[in-house]
Amino acid sequence: MNASLPPVPTHLASLFTPVRIGDLTLPNRIFMAPLTRSRSLAPGHVQTPLHALYYAQRATAGLIVSEATQISAQGQGYAWTPGIFTREQVESWQGVTDAVHNAGGHIFNQIWHVGAISHNVFQPAGHAPVSSSAWTPAGQAFVGDYHPAGPLVPHPQARALTRDDIRAIVRDYAHAAEMARQAHFDGIELHAANGYLIDQFLRDSVNTRDDAYGGSIPNRLRLLNDVVDALCAALPSARIGVRLTPMGGPGGSWDSDPETVYVAAARALSGRGLAYLHVVRPNGHGGNAADLERGNRIVAGMRAAFDGAFIVNGEFTPEAAAEWVSGGRADAVAFGRLFIANPDLPARIAAGGPYTAPDRDSFYGGSRAGYTDYPTLHKTRDAL
Repeated sequence: MNASLPPVPTHLASLFTPVRIGDLTLPNRIFMAPLTRSRSLAPGHVQTPLHALYYAQRATAGLIVSEATQISAQGQGYAWTPGIFTREQVESWQGVTDAVHNAGGHIFNQIWHVGAISHNVFQPAGHAPVSSSAWTPAGQAFVGDYHPAGPLVPHPQARALTRDDIRAIVRDYAHAAEMARQAHFDGIELHAANGYLIDQFLRDSVNTRDDAYGGSIPNRLRLLNDVVDALCAALPSARIGVRLTPMGGPGGSWDSDPETVYVAAARALSGRGLAYLHVVRPNGHGGNAADLERGNRIVAGMRAAFDGAFIVNGEFTPEAAAEWVSGGRADAVAFGRLFIANPDLPARIAAGGPYTAPDRDSFYGGSRAGYTDYPTLHKTRDAL
């Protein structure tokens, strides 16, 4: 337990024990969830010293999972999100990872292809976004200043990927993993959740293919398996995590039998020596009480099906997180919005608060305001 922390209340103590993730032993079970903040520097989609400060401020997390990072130009779906496929991007991320490591932390890079949750303004040569099948997501694309009608415009229809396209994307994932290694990340998290590309293959509301990548559940799992195989060929499997979401996400996609599909996905990821499986239960993307109950049941099935460390996320309070860990339902809990506004969240939890509320208006885009200017517990107490 970190000696710099105040005495931890007994009912929260389970969050402050070390946890083994792959071949890493991490100091606590309070992880920082991946959080899109849309502050990368255009046009190169690079990180800056501001990002290094933001992540270093949060280095007391047991593990930081970086904001979602596109594996290619085609993989981008939101304004001002970072990439991990060019030399310039790698060098910019090195400043971030070095800052986290110098502060004593660990950080994985979440690698990302949004699929249809995009817009032509982000796509090479202005082409249509891509997906498992031709599909027009519900809602609007956040295009910022990339489009004269922005910042929000309707999603266009995505085109179905060809088999050659799929092979190229699998190669892009492997290339991104190697770039993340060169950027000094401790590992990577495959973003296979929230209705983005890999989820668009898993969910039968989107995937209407009649080839080896559609139809049956094994076929719909094929892209996930192909990508994980490629990642394990690029990096040690013990440095690879995967994120899945059985319900929810932008675009309005869903599966008619999520319990069967996502438990099968968790089972397919077992036996590979992966660092962890990270599962998001229904949350602010549209979950209600019934969805939460159903989602918790599905998450329990996924926990039982996966043979490695199991991380959960989805609007947990510290008290609920400690109950899940002490009860064996999860090995760690990832916090999102609490980490936005409380950079020293483990110390806050150990002290029983107080917790700063996040400024929602500064979640996406902007500079330091609502990003690196949130106070630490020490500063908060001085102000009381």
